Amino acid sequence: MELLKYVSIKLSIGLILGILLGYLTNPSLIYTLLITSILLVLLGLLFFKEQHTKSIRFGILMLLTSIGIGVSSFSLSQPKNNASHYTHYDHHKKHTLQLKIIEVLKQTSFSNRYIVGIKSIDNLESTGKLILSIPIDSLQEKLTVDQEVITYSEISLIKPPLNPHQFDYKDYLGNLGIYHQAQLKSNAIITTKKPTSTIYGIAASIRNKINLKLQQANFGTDELAVIEALLLGQRTNISDSTYTNYKNAGAVHILALSGLHIGILLVLLQFILKPLEILKYGHTLKLIVIIITLWGFAVIAGLSASIIRAVTMFCFIAYAQFLNRPTSTFNILALSLFFTLLIHPLFLFQVGFQMSYAAVFAIIWIYPLLQRFWFPNSWIVRKGWQLLSVSIAAQLGVLPISLFYFHQFPGLFFVSNLIIIPFLGIVLGLGFLVIILSLIDWLPSFLASFYSTIIQTMNSIIKWIAQQEAFLFTNIPFNTAQLILSYVLCISLVLALSKQSFKKWAIFLLTIICFQCWTFYSFFTTQQSEKLVVGHETKNTLLLHQSGRNLNVLSSHTPFKRIVSDYVVGENIYEVKHQPTKNSYTIQGTSFYIMDSLGIYPPDKTQIILLTQSPRINLERFIDSIQPKIIIADGSNYKKTIKRWKASCKKRKLPFHYTDEKGAYYFNISKINL
Repeated sequence: MELLKYVSIKLSIGLILGILLGYLTNPSLIYTLLITSILLVLLGLLFFKEQHTKSIRFGILMLLTSIGIGVSSFSLSQPKNNASHYTHYDHHKKHTLQLKIIEVLKQTSFSNRYIVGIKSIDNLESTGKLILSIPIDSLQEKLTVDQEVITYSEISLIKPPLNPHQFDYKDYLGNLGIYHQAQLKSNAIITTKKPTSTIYGIAASIRNKINLKLQQANFGTDELAVIEALLLGQRTNISDSTYTNYKNAGAVHILALSGLHIGILLVLLQFILKPLEILKYGHTLKLIVIIITLWGFAVIAGLSASIIRAVTMFCFIAYAQFLNRPTSTFNILALSLFFTLLIHPLFLFQVGFQMSYAAVFAIIWIYPLLQRFWFPNSWIVRKGWQLLSVSIAAQLGVLPISLFYFHQFPGLFFVSNLIIIPFLGIVLGLGFLVIILSLIDWLPSFLASFYSTIIQTMNSIIKWIAQQEAFLFTNIPFNTAQLILSYVLCISLVLALSKQSFKKWAIFLLTIICFQCWTFYSFFTTQQSEKLVVGHETKNTLLLHQSGRNLNVLSSHTPFKRIVSDYVVGENIYEVKHQPTKNSYTIQGTSFYIMDSLGIYPPDKTQIILLTQSPRINLERFIDSIQPKIIIADGSNYKKTIKRWKASCKKRKLPFHYTDEKGAYYFNISKINL
């Protein structure tokens, strides 16, 4: 591939491989730094000895060095490798914690949630981040960024997913360097006076001031929430229905302040600052102003991971345009990727990072090919085709990632993009004007009303597109192997179309065969499998019995749809049936009994007992009578009852599995009689 001629792309590939290697192996920091230092010395010696960089030895050593740098950067980014990190203390008991609010998260129905940094534990300086949850209290004001609180509390591990194929929130937070949480009462914290200010707190105060001014302009609730997302990167106030509409219409990227918005902002700045080019050093001055403005906007938007990577990427692109060398675009983009991951290696595991760079690389690479494929004479048709080409290229870049993480494909994505994207520059430009005028109290009511109507119209269009359910393809099974093969398929297709040859088309067809073979293999293995799982759901008993591609859902009440749909997608299920639970089952010759609130004993000795709905029984007497091998308790039981049962099983040395602590219970069986 011609792209591999760029050194920056080779270095980026090596760095990514190194980060992945560090993620999978979690090596010692000291040994990692030592090996990387040796590789750097050897690379330097070889460079001065050979005086050129085109030898195979130098290329291999450079690749190994970049891999070593990737492993080292990953190890250095791990908070636990910091000697002052709180995990090096005995954090399993209550401590006096001094915490600083870093980020305000979207509140749940019951609590306000924050990301906090630990300043000290028992007056000993410490570092690390936690998730802090405080029950919603009408008398207690929400905490703000940079506020510091003192509390006496213990911290607990973040729970892994309790049901199969659920979103792993613990793993997601782990990639952000967050491993524990603290749940406090509103009266259990003391707010300190005169906390130290940070750039995050200053940015939050600016955003709060802007929000207050916009609220005074009488924008509607939904319109204001979308404006905050578009211009300030704050999505905490967006309603679930509005967010779902944008997601189903294939336009959710509009709500996430990322590369699209920064790219449009860059175009607007280049247009506004074009008169500077008449000055002697106008081009350089223009570049400096653009970079300062982009990073200034990033600060106001809260310096989130998405905005940092987007601004970094487009600052490099602005520099590439300043150089005025078209061939340098890939090189500059790869450099931005390299330096972003070098400083923040954990960005690699964030979906937004993956989709941003995949989309931009695809646009830069595929868009020119589509323009060469067809160049209409009509100006209107040509502009429409250009916009559609950008949308197609971006979708090709992000489609495998989207299917892997979200398992759905909005068939009308091109419609929403064709309608919304051409006017997004006007929406953003006018939005910035509205913010500036509101801050200086010069915002005329007609302009605020006009802008509110634009946002309302955009929301209505997105809602209409989202309602065309026939074009929304959901619950698409897509695993890691299919993700990799899909990208190989896309790359081989583009290469075959760009410069046709028998070899390239053969590789493309071979990739299709490999993809089909893996899909058939997945279907075959699923068809041969049989599983029984006791799931976890509050106030409900849930059993998932899979027989091939058929799923039988046994529950005392209608289960939460998301639990079943996650299992259906993860296991490639074709048909789902629902049935109420019975009391007695036989699993490969093993008796399995479900005891409900009636507390009726099984007629015979039973090996596996599932306790549901908190039956009033003397568990020790029950164990002596029935002599089970294991007792399972699900989410339908009271927690106070669970503690008593747990103690009884511990006294009797009997295995006890509580689904709210240990997650779903999986039966190790090959044949089930249900």
